[in-house]
This record gives sequence, C-alpha cells and structure tokens, in this order.
Amino acid sequence: MDGWTAPSSIERELYGAKARGDWPGYLDALARSELFLAQSRAHVEAEPTKVRFHPTPDRRSLVVHTRGMLPAPDPHTVYLPRSLAWFANAWDSADPPYLAVNPGSPAEAYLATTPADLARWRAHWDAAAPVWGLAPGAVHSLHVGGPLHGPVAHGLAVGAHLAVSNGEFWNALAYHGNGYLRERERLRKGWGITTAAEWHDTLRRLLDTEMVSPVWEFALRVRRLLASDFAGPVDVEHWRHAAATALRRNAERAAEPLLTPEGVTVAAPRPTAEVEGEVAGIQRLIGRIARYEQRFRADGLLPEDGWVRSVEGWDQGRASQMARWGLGTRYGTQADAEHGVRRAGEAARATYRSWEEFSAGYVLGRCLHFDEEEFGEWYTSVLATHLTLTGDPASPWRNIPWRTPEGAEGAV
Repeated sequence: MDGWTAPSSIERELYGAKARGDWPGYLDALARSELFLAQSRAHVEAEPTKVRFHPTPDRRSLVVHTRGMLPAPDPHTVYLPRSLAWFANAWDSADPPYLAVNPGSPAEAYLATTPADLARWRAHWDAAAPVWGLAPGAVHSLHVGGPLHGPVAHGLAVGAHLAVSNGEFWNALAYHGNGYLRERERLRKGWGITTAAEWHDTLRRLLDTEMVSPVWEFALRVRRLLASDFAGPVDVEHWRHAAATALRRNAERAAEPLLTPEGVTVAAPRPTAEVEGEVAGIQRLIGRIARYEQRFRADGLLPEDGWVRSVEGWDQGRASQMARWGLGTRYGTQADAEHGVRRAGEAARATYRSWEEFSAGYVLGRCLHFDEEEFGEWYTSVLATHLTLTGDPASPWRNIPWRTPEGAEGAV
C-alpha cells in the first residue's frame, strides 16, 4: 500500500521492514517499541500487578498495538506497555500460537510463538536494549490520529515542552501516554492526584494560572507597565524602585477607611517591618529574574534585548499536558481533554505574542520554582527542549502560527 500514511515513525519503520521482507529488521524495530496490551480496567484496578492475556475469539492470536496504533481511550479498557522480551518470557504452551502486531493495518504481522521464535525475540531485545520506546528530547508526531493544524493542535503544542522532554507524541489528544498504571502513578507521585475530583481541580487551577506564584507575576507586571509607559527597556534599579513603591502604596491603601453598607470600616495598618520585608523580598526576586534573563540571552532563549513578559506560560503549558493526563488515567473524558487543551492555547495566545515568548515564560517559571539559580539539570534540560522546539523543522512551533488568521479558527 504505497499510499498508506503510517501514524508515526514506529509504524513507518515496521511497514518498511515488512515491505522489504526484512523480518530481522521488523523484529529489531519491534524490540525498540512498546507493545500495548489491552486489559479490563476493573481487573487492573483490582489486581494491578497481574497481566491477563485475552486471545482473539478463535484463540489463535494475542493482539498488541504499537503506540501510534492505539485506539481511542474508552472508560472500560486500558492498555499496559510491555517489551518484546517480556512477551517472550511470559509465553507458555497454553497461550495462542501467534502474537498479532497491529492487526488490520499494512504494518501488521502475525509472529509465531514456538520456542525458537521466542528465543529469537529475546535476542533482538538484547541487541536493542536499553533503547525502548520514543526517545526523550526529540519531536515525535502523530501523522494520523492527531491534529497537526488548527486551534486544538495549537493548544497541544502549548504542552510540547513536557511532551518532548518525556518522549511522547506532542499532538496525541486521544492520549494513552505510558499506559494506564504509569499515568496514574505519574499523577499520584508528581501531583498528589488520586481521584477525578482532584484532577479536575488541578486542571482548573492551572488553566486559571493559580499555581504560578502571584509574587513572580506581580514583579513582571510592574515591569510590563513601565515598559508600556516608557516604550522601551526598563533599567533594573528603576524596576526595583517601582515595585517597592507599588508595594508600599498597596499597604497604605489597605489601611484606608472603607465605606460599606454596614458603615465605615477602618483596617489596621500593616506593621512597617512586614511591608519592608516584602519590599526586600521583591527586590531580591527582581535581581534573580534579571540574572536568569541574562543567561537566557546568552543561551539563545531570549533575543539580545528580550525580557520575559509573564510566567503564566508555565501553568498554561502544564495545563495542556494535565488535560491529556486526565484522559490517560480515566479521571476525565476525551471531551474534557479537548476543552482543557483549547483553553490552554487560548490563554497562552492572550498572554504572549509568539512561541518564543511563551517558551521563555514557561522556562522562567520552571526555573524560579526548581532551579535556585544553579543552572543545573532543571535549566539545561528545559533549554535543550526549547532549542529543539524552536529549531527542528518538524516542530509544531515551526509549523503552527502563533496567531490564527481571522476566519480560520475552526480549521482542523
């Protein structure tokens, strides 16, 4: 089928090997791929350490899918990834005679499971290991089954920092990720999320940019206003002075009498030491941001005269991924995921003027939270992802305009 478009590079490699009659090459590609096995969600939740084989009705085959061929998630069936070596070691004489890989597609194969075949699988796995699954740090796309253009694709691309660093398809909306149990563990361990209600609340807070520190955003907002007033770059000392003045003025206003239906309310003035402590803190923060931006310029993350408008991008980028993680864990539906992804894209467009501006805001938010000015792994890894997304011709940031032309918002 010369006209067939493989969903991803995985299936394209399998199809190419099959078309050439290169079955050792096919097994090499398969050994580097995750093989997803369908399971009853109820069974997995009842016995998470147990994996069940569910043969086809004729009991001749056990079906597995590579990542790009997974069907859309449904509430009752989940998928667990396993390696070719795992299947070779788990198989016994009572199991079906064939392993069916992506049945019904041009890349399909029905692999015999004799002891000699199983030994061959192990040998190919040994040759491929430890390379398994999509390589982290690269752009991986779904060419079938995932949007490449339009507002949903834009919202998905807002989450591309995490998709690229985690080795996932950036445009997978019908998201399975690394399989049901691993996705649940990701949310439990990284976010403390173990219920649908907790996931919905976390997604809402990310979309409303409630998780980014309001102190960081206050400091950046002061500079934005100064840059607008003076139509140009803002000196750091001027920025510090303006932020200190704004904090002191806010404290004075909070102590002014307030007329309410119940009468006049007089608030007690805040202690001077408390206010001055906040002033000192905001001035330290401004110095920290300025030093990060200096490094960003040196590393090509900002242009020579560039500065970060907002750190809300950190929440917006995480919201795009959180929307999909909810589908992978079945805490949310595909409609929930699409709604969240769209909102993340809309919010990012309202805050920033380009992919590069958005990315700088995302990186600064991550660094302020994790890096402590060490410029270590928390910084170098996200810098590498930024450079990939802005430089790789296959990146969505190189192919999806930041602003959608008027009238094209509904394009797919």
